[in-house]
Amino acid sequence: MSAGSASDKRLDVITIGRCSVDLYGQQIGSRLEDIASFAKSVGGCPSNIAIGTARLGLRSGLITRVGDEQMGRYVKEQMAREGVALDGIVTDPARLTSLVLLSVESDKTFPLIFYRDNCADSALCDADIDEDFVKSSASVLVTGTHFAKPHTDAAQRKAMRIARAHGARVILDIDYRPNLWGLAGLGAGEERYIKSDMVSEHMKSILPDCDLIVGTEEEVHIAAGTEDTLEALRIIRKLSRAVIVLKRGPMGCVVYPDQIPDALDKGIVGKGFPIEVYNVLGAGDSFMSGFLRGWLRGEDYATSATWANACGAFAVSRLLCSPEIPTWQELQFFLKHGSEHRALRKDEAINHVHWATTRRQQPEQLLAFAIDHRIQLEKMADDAGAPRAKLNDFKRLAMQAIGRVSKGKPGFGTLLDDVYGREAMFDAAKLGLWVGRPLEQPGSRPLRFEFTQDVGARLVDWPVTHTIKCLAFYHPDDPREMKDEQAQKLRTLYEAARKVGRELLVEIIAGKNGAMDDMTVARAMTELYALGIKPDWWKLEPQASAKAWENIADVITQNDPWCRGVVLLGLDAPEEDLAKGFAAVAAQPIVKGFAVGRTIFSNAAQKWLRGEMTDEQAVADMAQRFQALVDIWEKARGR
Repeated sequence: MSAGSASDKRLDVITIGRCSVDLYGQQIGSRLEDIASFAKSVGGCPSNIAIGTARLGLRSGLITRVGDEQMGRYVKEQMAREGVALDGIVTDPARLTSLVLLSVESDKTFPLIFYRDNCADSALCDADIDEDFVKSSASVLVTGTHFAKPHTDAAQRKAMRIARAHGARVILDIDYRPNLWGLAGLGAGEERYIKSDMVSEHMKSILPDCDLIVGTEEEVHIAAGTEDTLEALRIIRKLSRAVIVLKRGPMGCVVYPDQIPDALDKGIVGKGFPIEVYNVLGAGDSFMSGFLRGWLRGEDYATSATWANACGAFAVSRLLCSPEIPTWQELQFFLKHGSEHRALRKDEAINHVHWATTRRQQPEQLLAFAIDHRIQLEKMADDAGAPRAKLNDFKRLAMQAIGRVSKGKPGFGTLLDDVYGREAMFDAAKLGLWVGRPLEQPGSRPLRFEFTQDVGARLVDWPVTHTIKCLAFYHPDDPREMKDEQAQKLRTLYEAARKVGRELLVEIIAGKNGAMDDMTVARAMTELYALGIKPDWWKLEPQASAKAWENIADVITQNDPWCRGVVLLGLDAPEEDLAKGFAAVAAQPIVKGFAVGRTIFSNAAQKWLRGEMTDEQAVADMAQRFQALVDIWEKARGR
């Protein structure tokens, strides 16, 4: 039988123990000494499992400590984004958040260094264990490494006592790291097994109070004090009635709910998934997340083991730890469709589901003041006899105008460029705005990127919260050579965006270069989807009929149900024409808002550049025009 579920509890699982910021070397096949750049993510076994179980649909929480500094705030913000309850995360004003440096030197060598000397998570104590929080969960997960110190040991044992007193299950991830028990040097973080009678005796005192025990063969050895795996399992069984799950690497896992058989493979075995081993770090945490998704929700052991094996396969095939754990949608997609790739990180369909279901949440609507214009504003400055450098100041005034309208509410944004909008981007960040940044060379057809064609190198400098915006003057009836060149440019950009983890907005303007009918834009989008280009957002010109919008919505639904949606562009249309355009899409849920520019800023820009408007007058004029469009949009949507 399986664990069953406890629907009367607020949470399904609370994990306890290590919490770090992992800094992963991005150069694969390199010594840690030679790593040049690092990717940042939340790490630590229980922290990874809290994230993994939340992604798989469980209600999870975490008990740990973080520092009162940027890395600690990052951990809490990321946990909130993942849906993990923060009640048990204590902010320690006297200690720093733990760090871990890691690299992938080969498929068998993964050097890592723990920076945990007097760090926040290692200072967890029994006073940090809140009974009300613990008893709100159907289960508590403790980890082996947090039994290594007296105060962290006391904290976990207190949580175990509270859990059992309130009918909750206790889960042990043996999670053996010899150097965190003081058995290996500071540079031996990769070491997974050193025999120790002291550790074995300590672990044996924990086993009787557990309902589920999970470990690798080496971890089972240390828990039982013998290096014979079958004997180790039998020792554990004498001490505990817990379900035992033995992780066997590429052979998957075996579940022993009752007596230990006479051969390892005679337990309950889930389906295995042969994959290429890219990085084993974090695989066990992903595995545990998958098993708990089944076990805590009443699935049988074979199903739980299958889900665990699949989740472990995802982690082994990718670079990082918590960011690579699959979501529930992704796991179901994989179980249904499988993959032709042994390296799952190379499967575009799966990767798209992963990206779309783990990217940062956005408001349901996007109302953006677009002021990424370069050519148009340069002409206005030149006509007014004003230096182009003044455009930097004007774009900062535009941010003030947005602030007056948005008033800190979500769902507002701006399009800003790197030429005249650098300082305005700092203002936009303070206002909490969604920011889109153009990459195209203004007016280029065929499409060219601004500054450099190596967009990947350019994008690494961008904040992770900024969205790439690219305009293509693309018509499905363009000459084949023109279409191919533009499409390949967009494909290159899409690949770069996914590689560096930035959202992408593709703007298509077809009406300037050919006749338009109800299928024109839908055909253009279909051609781009056929190349595997799946933007997070589309920015499209107003359409002549409701049928055209229905066709666009159908194309998006058929090709990418995870697309965030469409925003309308303005094309310098007067307010009354935009109002008609907004009304035309009122019944289309795929259209999420607008990104309009010249309709809002043209009057103020021309007069301000000529010295006929003060800063305040320019801000007021743009705010009034932006607010008018917001009001028209909300009225059209019945808000």
